[in-house]
Amino acid sequence: MQSNEDLEPTVRIRELKKDRVNFVLGNVDLAFANSLRRVMMADIPTVAIDMVEIETNTTVLPDEFIAHRLGMIPLISTNCDEAMRYTRGIAKEHAKFSPCSAVSFEYDPYNKLRHTTYWYETDIKGEWPLSENAKEEEAPRDDEPFDFNAKPNKFYFEVETDGSLGPQEVVMKGLAELQTKLANLILGLKSGPEHDMVANDVTVNGHGPAIDNPWTGGATWTSPANTSATTGWGGSTSPSRGGGASSSWSSQPTPSGGGGGWGTGANAGWGSPERRSNGWNV
Repeated sequence: MQSNEDLEPTVRIRELKKDRVNFVLGNVDLAFANSLRRVMMADIPTVAIDMVEIETNTTVLPDEFIAHRLGMIPLISTNCDEAMRYTRGIAKEHAKFSPCSAVSFEYDPYNKLRHTTYWYETDIKGEWPLSENAKEEEAPRDDEPFDFNAKPNKFYFEVETDGSLGPQEVVMKGLAELQTKLANLILGLKSGPEHDMVANDVTVNGHGPAIDNPWTGGATWTSPANTSATTGWGGSTSPSRGGGASSSWSSQPTPSGGGGGWGTGANAGWGSPERRSNGWNV
């Protein structure tokens, strides 16, 4: 019998709309699920109004207020990481660049792991009703012993976008960016001949191969058998060898400093325009 560690990661899409997606992520640990959530919120590039020059303001609103509100307007950002260079950004720079209005996930709806302590007055079940996700799991028995070694491996995601990107694009770009960060981390830890071998696997723009799109042709992501060259998401564990085809979500600029993150140097292409004395930075 296979343990949870031996099973391939799976994704089951429960609901997909124009601006949101609800899916179940299984056979992964809590750290991976939270990493995916953070990457989708803060590491996917979008475009936004970043510089406003106001010649005459006849309103009662200050110039800074108007410039800030203009910057918070969502702009269509599909393929902005390939088509644009200097006017894009990520939410780590400013919240206006986040493609998501909300990203959340729940696990262990029955609180079997006791990660949550409920405050209640008389009846805990009446004052803390179960969520809809409880229907996905088996209710615990009253005489069931507590498992100190149990870990969560099933997560119920809800991703809501602001319209700048579609929900499927947010999830796929989030996975690609997370894969890139891990590949660059492994590359940074290598030394000597191993470093040279891994360096040949990194594409010019630092991104790995494209990840198969599970949003068409079925509602379940199922990965092939686990081998040393593949991951549970259908892509390789490191970027393609020999500078092969880059990901469809890859970015054109070369990250600054030889790293893999979002550089802010002069050649990084991820930063905001320089400040001007006659304009308002949003």
